[in-house]
Amino acid sequence: MRRVFVLLHRWFGLFTAVFLFVAGFTGAIISWDHELDEWLNPALFRARSGSAHPIGPSTLLALVEAIERRDPRVRVKYSPLTIEPTRTLQLSVEPRIDPATRRAFDLGFNQLAVDPETGEIQGQRMWGEASLARENILPFLYKLHYTMHIPNAFGAEIGMLFMGIVASVWVLDCFIALWLSFPSRKTWSKSFAFRLQSGSARLTFDLHRSGGVWVWGLLLMLAVTAVCMNLSAQVVRPLVSLFSDLSKSPFDARTPHRPDEPVIARAQVLEVARSEAHRRGISRPPGGISFAQGVGVYGVGFFAPGLEHGDGGLGNPWLYFDARDGRSIGGEIPGQGSAADVFLQAQFPLHSGRILGLAGRVLVSLMGLVVATLSTTGVLIWLRKQRSRAGRS
Repeated sequence: MRRVFVLLHRWFGLFTAVFLFVAGFTGAIISWDHELDEWLNPALFRARSGSAHPIGPSTLLALVEAIERRDPRVRVKYSPLTIEPTRTLQLSVEPRIDPATRRAFDLGFNQLAVDPETGEIQGQRMWGEASLARENILPFLYKLHYTMHIPNAFGAEIGMLFMGIVASVWVLDCFIALWLSFPSRKTWSKSFAFRLQSGSARLTFDLHRSGGVWVWGLLLMLAVTAVCMNLSAQVVRPLVSLFSDLSKSPFDARTPHRPDEPVIARAQVLEVARSEAHRRGISRPPGGISFAQGVGVYGVGFFAPGLEHGDGGLGNPWLYFDARDGRSIGGEIPGQGSAADVFLQAQFPLHSGRILGLAGRVLVSLMGLVVATLSTTGVLIWLRKQRSRAGRS
């Protein structure tokens, strides 16, 4: 049995090594993507007007409407509802349909940075573009982390599916590696040791084996959460629904259709959302509004300025509304729902470390470097054994 597990660990490791090295290294960086992005691209984040007071929903929604009027090709997909002093208004945008061609306009960008005082567009970029330009480097690394920038095909997100398969193999290999790390009860303590004075070969082996043993639980957590996020619809949701009732997403019952103009305005939706939030006992202020044009759904998220990324806990609550009549069609409230609902809610906060706030992000960043190190040492051990076998031959 041990021989079989050794072979499985070897080939699983070689299959995943490059991808886990990239995912680990990029994961260590993107734990700080917003801070690094702002450092690299201050024009996208700091308003030139330098407004010294926070700006609220009514002003920002009026600015969003002005931007859409100014460029009829653009529809704002997401907008914050409050921004902190001196900050730009960060908008996610998408193209409208060209009446002449019945196809989406080619914008060349999907993010805008706007000075909230003057309405000036300070910068724009295509988030996720495969580019190492200064404004694109952090989004490029973020998307590389979970898709390897493998292009979509056949109506599927091939990159996400592939990395989900890699993560699934990683989950299996975690258990195999743990079993192999403890070959004997009498020598179990060696599996935790690092022989610093015994040469590079033994140190490389100890970094791979003992390093993995010390943080095994965290490695398994990263692997499982990666599977849950990349293969959610294909594997995880059907699987967890076998053990617990799983609430339907507000989008599940919506039939995709030709993009239409919403009947009600964002300001109207915001008023409905405030009432619904009060009814549900949500005490946080409305912090962002989104529109999914393919299904005609508004979403309103509730969080304080600067906390849109959900640092601490299971994230931010979101409520959803029909864009035709404003009626409530559901919500995602962290910590509420069935056991399966809460399990799925926890996956991104766990994987990113944001469930523990700043300390969690530091831990996950370090774990990214550990994953990259384990991948590298695994390949080095294999290469050394290959050379040894070749020498004996």
